Amino acid sequence: MKTYEKVYQLLSTTTDYLSGEQLAEQLNLSRTSIWKAIQQLEKQGLVIESTKHLGYRLREGDLLLPDELSDQLGLEVVYTQDSQSTQMDAKKGIEAGHEGNCLYLAPSQGGARGRFGRAFFAPKHGGIYMSLHLKPMLAHAELPSYTLLVAASIVKAIQDLTGIETQIKWVNDIYLGQKKIAGILTEAITSVETGVITDIIIGVGLNFLVKAFPEELANKATSLFEERPNISRNDLILAIWKTFFETPEDTLIQFYKEHSLVLGKTVTFQKNGQSLTGRATALNDQGQLQIILLDGQELWLNSGEISLTSWTNENKPD
Repeated sequence: MKTYEKVYQLLSTTTDYLSGEQLAEQLNLSRTSIWKAIQQLEKQGLVIESTKHLGYRLREGDLLLPDELSDQLGLEVVYTQDSQSTQMDAKKGIEAGHEGNCLYLAPSQGGARGRFGRAFFAPKHGGIYMSLHLKPMLAHAELPSYTLLVAASIVKAIQDLTGIETQIKWVNDIYLGQKKIAGILTEAITSVETGVITDIIIGVGLNFLVKAFPEELANKATSLFEERPNISRNDLILAIWKTFFETPEDTLIQFYKEHSLVLGKTVTFQKNGQSLTGRATALNDQGQLQIILLDGQELWLNSGEISLTSWTNENKPD
């Protein structure tokens, strides 16, 4: 573990000041090493108060600890300080022959992309950006509904750790109130010879403690926390993937349905170049959304985007 990580761990365990002498003594380091570690932490976005005769106190921010996450999750964790995209990092890992069950992690992303290749806002500090690489080796029809499972794991982990209630906007967005806090991007690689899905990459971008958003996103996006949280990003990352790996699939699918933002509400969407409106009435275990159109016609959406015409609860049709 790096020196600045050790200093962070000590500072994160208390709200009181720790003097340079105390830190140096506990870590068996020089005062100069402690000072350099504090500078490194500040470069990574942590706000540390330094007061004469008192020492240092962590006021805001946290530090991602990939080695600790790797030990607790039993996964390889690849941490990239200057990542363009954790999805790209995972693809490079696949090209290099890395096995599955690997989590790619970054403090930010310089070239983040969401669904349909859209730019994804990734501030320098305060976000969670990660991609899980799995090797399912299954036919497409046999694949678990990974996007649903991860979305449910995120919502459940947040609820279990903080008591904060979030919801899922079909199919891959997490909302707090009427604003988005997280998105999921799932990509598959198929063997041309066998048609088997050899690799799955599940990307997650989550606004953990983001102070400001671009003007065009200010009314659409928010952060899980607006002030110093009582958990760290490491805590949430650990809880998300433990929930994903340790919770039965049917339990997570049911949790997804129970925390759906769209079921029972009127939505609009595009299909075959037409704008259609209907009531979202059901969600099956494969992630397909049932819509009853205004004329009574029933259809199932496999993918795409929907917009809520109202955020209020509505009764489901008979």
